[in-house]
This record gives sequence, C-alpha cells and structure tokens, in this order.
Amino acid sequence: MLSDNDSFSQDVRLVGLISDLSPILEACANATDMGFVAVARVTEDRWVTCASLDRVNFGLRPGDELEVGSTICREVRACGSMIVIPDVDASDVWRDHHTPRQYGFKSYISVPIIRADGRFWGTLCAIDPMSHEITTQAKDLFTLFARLIARELDRQEELEAGRANLESERDTSRLREEFIAIVGHDLRNPIAAVTSGLRMMSERDLSPERTAMLIPEMQRALTRASQIITNLMDFARGRLGAGIELNAPTPVDLAPVFQDVVGEIRQVAPQAVECRIHLPRPLTADPQRLGQLLSNLLGNAVTYGDPSHPIEIDIAEREGELHVGVTNQGEPIPDHVKASLFQPFSRQEGQSSLQGLGLGLYIASEIARAHGGLIDVLSTPQGSTTFRMRIPAKA
Repeated sequence: MLSDNDSFSQDVRLVGLISDLSPILEACANATDMGFVAVARVTEDRWVTCASLDRVNFGLRPGDELEVGSTICREVRACGSMIVIPDVDASDVWRDHHTPRQYGFKSYISVPIIRADGRFWGTLCAIDPMSHEITTQAKDLFTLFARLIARELDRQEELEAGRANLESERDTSRLREEFIAIVGHDLRNPIAAVTSGLRMMSERDLSPERTAMLIPEMQRALTRASQIITNLMDFARGRLGAGIELNAPTPVDLAPVFQDVVGEIRQVAPQAVECRIHLPRPLTADPQRLGQLLSNLLGNAVTYGDPSHPIEIDIAEREGELHVGVTNQGEPIPDHVKASLFQPFSRQEGQSSLQGLGLGLYIASEIARAHGGLIDVLSTPQGSTTFRMRIPAKA
C-alpha cells in the first residue's frame, strides 16, 4: 500500500474521483468474462493499482503495487498499443512468458491510457485464470473506456489546477488582509505613545524638564514605528514562503531594547507594568525582532489583563536560554482557545477588535521560531496567564 507522501497516491486519488469508474470496470468484465479488471498506473519502474474489480480473488486493491518487470503492461508501455491474449497456452509468443506462469492467468487484455499531451499514463487491463475469446467489440469497448479514463484524468487535473490557482488567489488575498491588519495592530502602541506625549506637551503647565523627557520617548516610538514597517515588509515576503528573516550579525545588549519597549507600553497601559531584566552579557539575536516580540506580548497582556493588577515582565538568561515571560491577571484562557492562539486571526472569546485577533501572538511565535525557539502559554484557573518565550542564548 502506498504511503500518503508517495507521488503515485495522487494518481490513485484522481482515478477514484472518476464518477462512472465502477460501471466501466463492470462493463469490461462482462464484455470479456474476465474476473479481474484494473486501471493501473505504469511507468518505467513502477506498476500501481489505481482501481480494480476482483471476482477471482487476485488480491489487488487501489494502492497495491506489482513489480513492473513481472507484468505484461511493461510491454504495452514499450509498444504503445493494445496486447490481447485469448489463450496463453495457444500463443507461441506468450506460452513461455514468465508473467502468465507467475500470476496463473490464461487470458489477458491491456489497452494503453494515453493522455491528451500524448503521454503514456497507464493501462486498462484484465486477466482471468481461464481462456476466453476476446471479441472485436470487447477490444473496441476497452479502447473507448481507456480514452474516456484519459479524458477524465485530464479533466481532473485541470480542475485541480483551477482549485490550486483559486487557493493561491485566496492566500494572496488573505496575506493582503493579514498585512493590513498587522500593520494596524503593531503600529498602535508607538502611535499611542506619540499621541500621549503630544497631548501632555500641549498642556501649558508642563515643565521644561518633563518636556525634555517626552521628546526622546516620542522619538524612540517613531523610530520603532519605522522599524515595524520595515520588519512587516520582510514578514509579508516571508509569508509567501521564506519565513521571517533575522538581522543578527554581532552580539547585542538586549536590555535597552526591552526597556524601550516597556517604556512605550507604560505610557498607554492602564495597568502598572513591573519589569525585571537580568542579561549579564550581549547575545546574538535580532534586537528589532525581539523588541517587536515583547511589544506584541505586552500588547496582548494590556488587552486581556485586569487593569487593577500589574503586568509582570521577567527577562533573563537561564541555562543557556534567553527567557522572556509576560504575566497578567484576568480571565483564564480556555483549552480550546489555546490550541489556535498562535495562529493568525485567532480571536479570543468576547473580542472583535484587531487587538483580539491574535495577530501579535502569531508574529511573536514566528519571531521566536526564527530564532530557534518557541513561545508557550500557561493559564491557571485562578486567572494568572503567562506567555513564555525561550530561545537559545548565543553569545
């Protein structure tokens, strides 16, 4: 039996989609009085049953395979024309052939199945342990049905190609929607930080010292917004097949990167944000991507966390790994939601905004995976939810 990843499994599947195949096999058996009829995929080195009618317990079902060298279909493929044997014992050509002796049949017919492009695909064949007269009408019937099967295979492949093109169009459309939604999602935090800073600067009683502090914070937020746009362009290309690309040529002190992200979130979060960072050495990683990852985890914690309880951040190097943990208090995440939490457009219950679509978690998980790590989630019945990232800590 073929495995699912065998290339011939597709041929077996396409033959199985031919709606009138069973009546065709029945008609072939009745026209010749032969007990075994099959549609076989035949190549230079393989013979695979794609469909069969077995009245003599020959024992071949769809997906079963014979050694091609043990079959007469190999000769049919070589000459490209029908081979008919009413009685093996009466044939000077086939009397001593190894195939009838090996499989114990006396009568045989095999007609090539030729595709529209002229390519030999396989055979419509029949055998029986008894000799049988094979009439001209039976030969014509086999030839007609072989052509019909070839046309149906052509039609099925055209349908498959059409479906593939349609699916590609849908994937492109979905990618476009994902891209737009992700941009809106990830730009929300830095834009909110700038908006908050401008609002405070417009207050007449704002001290010069506070104004001097706000300007660098807004500059960092705008820089991060620019970085997000650049990263998302790479991300969109990655979604077309290449994955997320990283830029990590040398070890980097990641603590300031994470502190900048925490500073952005603190300006917009209704909760207090408590942060512990212990990174004693520079690590080889993409700082922009990891900043984006932390921003997404924090954005999720702000959205779903209880405003009366602080968000806790724990970032450290432990046992050869960089650990990033973000914990919030709130409703526990149901198990059926966890299963799809890191998929794009996975919405937690009760949410309809972009922040509830799970885009941030999906991007975060892809960034972790690109670094050779992963993100998981632990949500207790008491309402404590922690998203944990672990990637190798490469010095």
